[in-house]
Amino acid sequence: MATTQSGTQVIFQEKLRPSIGMWFFIVVAAASTALMVAPVWPVGTIILPIISFALLAWWLTSLTVTIIVTEQQLFVGEAHIDRKFVPSAQAFDGEAARQARGVDLDARAFLKIRPWAKAVVRIDLDDDSDPTPYWLVSTRRADDLAAALNG
Repeated sequence: MATTQSGTQVIFQEKLRPSIGMWFFIVVAAASTALMVAPVWPVGTIILPIISFALLAWWLTSLTVTIIVTEQQLFVGEAHIDRKFVPSAQAFDGEAARQARGVDLDARAFLKIRPWAKAVVRIDLDDDSDPTPYWLVSTRRADDLAAALNG
């Protein structure tokens, strides 16, 4: 187990990066910009795809989420909460995950979901001063994250 700078044990850690499919999508999107400018700007068929790819790659990389569970806190991207406010967590995959992200979703929930990770974990909150009932977090290791929070 790793430790944080404050000396607490890291129980779970995941860096949720975009999938290869998402990278393929931005390559195709950037390349398609050449087709749009080819009739009017021949040099643009080289310049525009390069600029488009750089911007799309920067944007896609910015969507990476780091999830860290320590003995005392939960960090999901920039958000964090003390674990004393987390009574339970439940992993969802497949159809159950789709419903958790859709028809069963509470509008007050904190969401950190990504299209390239189909599994989600619902992290229930018990904080009277916070109107957020739960966090819904995308992960590729839903069972491990739920176990780390429940353990």
